[in-house]
Amino acid sequence: MTKNLKIDFVSDVSCPWCAVGLGALEQALEKMKDEISVDMHFQPFELNPQMGPEGQDIVEHLTQKYGSTEAQQIDIRRNIAQRGEEVGFTFNADGRGRIWNTFDAHRLLHLAQVEGADGQQAALKKALLAACHTRSERMGDHEVLAACANESGLPADRVKAVLDSDEFTTEVRELMRFYASQGISSVPAVVINDQHLISGGQPAEVFEQALRQISAEQIAAE
Repeated sequence: MTKNLKIDFVSDVSCPWCAVGLGALEQALEKMKDEISVDMHFQPFELNPQMGPEGQDIVEHLTQKYGSTEAQQIDIRRNIAQRGEEVGFTFNADGRGRIWNTFDAHRLLHLAQVEGADGQQAALKKALLAACHTRSERMGDHEVLAACANESGLPADRVKAVLDSDEFTTEVRELMRFYASQGISSVPAVVINDQHLISGGQPAEVFEQALRQISAEQIAAE
């Protein structure tokens, strides 16, 4: 019997572990494709809501935010790159660059959620992650964001209208407040059926085990 699960993937475009976590989750879902169906939604979370439009050097940013040294960051980047390779995601070779404000990216993801066709929000999410972490592009630049939206198949006129206005600002901020009120303070956070939380960029095996358990509990409750 195929069971349907609702999954809210709470994340930020600028988060490398979110790319890893999404890849691992998709691997788990592929293994279970004949057992469960999924209604997936990508929900907003800002790691750096106060980041200005000019961005910040990522080494400087991580040192200020977490107190890590450049040597420690190199080790972390190697680990992330290895995990990315395991799930089919390619990170920028040296991991250097800048970190950007991602609020406009979240507004486009919301556009894809409420107006896009099936699969377009996921396609946009993947395009944004690749632009940010594979190509190290300026994630606050509207041309970069529009190119990602075009890649996902969203109508160019609607994308431009959103980027040229403050459309969906209220909705995105409300969603951020909601997930913060639910105790989510780091990402990725995977919420299943509005009640089960899996935190962090877990391996595919962890996601698969959790999905099987939740699916079994759902069947037993019926």
